[in-house]
Amino acid sequence: MRTVIFDLDGTLADTSGDLIAAANACFALMGAGMVLDPARDAGTALRGGKAMLRLGLGRIGDQDTEAQIEKFYPVLLEAYGAAIDVHTVIYPGAMEAVAQLSRDGYAVGICTNKPAGLAETLMTRLGVRDAFASLVGADTLAVRKPDAAPLIEAVRRAGGDPRRALLVGDTLTDRETARAAAVPSVLVTFGPGGEDVAALAPEALIGHFDELPAVVQRLIG
Repeated sequence: MRTVIFDLDGTLADTSGDLIAAANACFALMGAGMVLDPARDAGTALRGGKAMLRLGLGRIGDQDTEAQIEKFYPVLLEAYGAAIDVHTVIYPGAMEAVAQLSRDGYAVGICTNKPAGLAETLMTRLGVRDAFASLVGADTLAVRKPDAAPLIEAVRRAGGDPRRALLVGDTLTDRETARAAAVPSVLVTFGPGGEDVAALAPEALIGHFDELPAVVQRLIG
């Protein structure tokens, strides 16, 4: 079966607000206050918890950055899990595109570098988990994106053929994952990376999910 696999953060949903709130909870515990800004730092948020902690610790001049990251990363995950869907929104047209792809005979799934448990919780809270045949997270396998294995596993769990698959994402990590798996990538331009993702030379770019079904048809038939 032909399969379309989606990244989650920055692709299906803008999760940056809740991620930044969780990081700021850590900085508050350090006595530093609200170090990260939801608008300015959205791009960093979508690169993960450790990236946010590293950015914030740099801003406050912490001299023991890596040790602090290891100490507070579990705290961040706990804070995020407790308030995972306060600010998060699904991007316009995302679920309509997923539904259309399913009607067109494609299997659909998710491959994310978010821990699988958190991803499952988020998609369930948003009411859309049942739309996806698979969900592979950062800790599902021993490796994570940009290794090809999680993407291939997401395709297989969706009942698809890894030779007839495609990855929809928003970052260099997604581009490299698709390349490692020898499948096309489609990158979105409406996330924090904006038009900069064009420089990554994916097989296609989309500015709205309305464009996706036709692009998928063109790339994998």
